Amino acid sequence: MKKQHGPAFRRELKPLMECSICRGAGSTEGVFHRLDCLACNASGWVCRATGDAVPLEELVPQLSMKLRNATDELARARRAHGGPHGQYERNNRRGAGGTNYTCD
Repeated sequence: MKKQHGPAFRRELKPLMECSICRGAGSTEGVFHRLDCLACNASGWVCRATGDAVPLEELVPQLSMKLRNATDELARARRAHGGPHGQYERNNRRGAGGTNYTCD
């Protein structure tokens, strides 16, 4: 194990999962109205390793990192060229006079 003095410089992404009691909604159905889920502190997320509720001061940065990773992955998927939209963006010189032919 590596010796370390002080806090870590970077936060690590901890594995989270949806609460099994409220199914990620953060609230459960009561007799007359909806109640906050006590198992996840009404957040809808619990620690995957222990199944315990994640404290809010730790949950907010974790969800922020998850959101940032998801938006980066979505942006990478949009930038990926290929598939049917790829032929509309480049000239294939198959049409009349060397224009783009798209088989429409």
